[in-house]
Amino acid sequence: MAKGPRYRRPFRRRAEGKTNYHKRLKLLKSKKLRAVIRASNNHIIVQIIQSKLGGDKVIVSAHSKELTTKFGWNANTGNIPAAYLTGFLAGTRAKKQNVQEAILDLGIFYHRNRVLAAFKGIVNSGLEIPYNEDFFPENIEETVNGSHIERYANLLKSEEPEKYEQVFSGYLKKNNVNPLKISKVISNTLKHIEDNA
Repeated sequence: MAKGPRYRRPFRRRAEGKTNYHKRLKLLKSKKLRAVIRASNNHIIVQIIQSKLGGDKVIVSAHSKELTTKFGWNANTGNIPAAYLTGFLAGTRAKKQNVQEAILDLGIFYHRNRVLAAFKGIVNSGLEIPYNEDFFPENIEETVNGSHIERYANLLKSEEPEKYEQVFSGYLKKNNVNPLKISKVISNTLKHIEDNA
């Protein structure tokens, strides 16, 4: 009977695509606080986590759902501007708790654009996290401030009004938000976070 290499079953979270244990070990060995960003289809969660032997301890947490309940955000909580605002909220809270620096923990990297927007929010809040500027796409500023949404809404409204009503029905009917002025809503929410986080 031929003897070949034995099959070793991966850890459950690795098999499910949730944890890269090699990356995690490097992050834990650094002994620094970790900025963890996780995205689902409808929400963003940003946490500052301290690794301990008994398990991770969450020092600061921000959930995109909080934007609607506490900071006057009426639009979708799963889009790029909401991700940016959630990152900014987490970074602002961290600074208020005297957290000055952390390292980025992306885990298994899904929902790339929203995760990068949340990271940009953390960086813009003043929290020190080492990164390379090339990590962000060139148009990151206009995507986080909502001008790409305004530009698309203007184009649709002038060329295809029916499609405009259809595409932005969630903004217009459900949330009563004008997509042509979304950047103003974003800047108002940012100010609200700075004053009340």
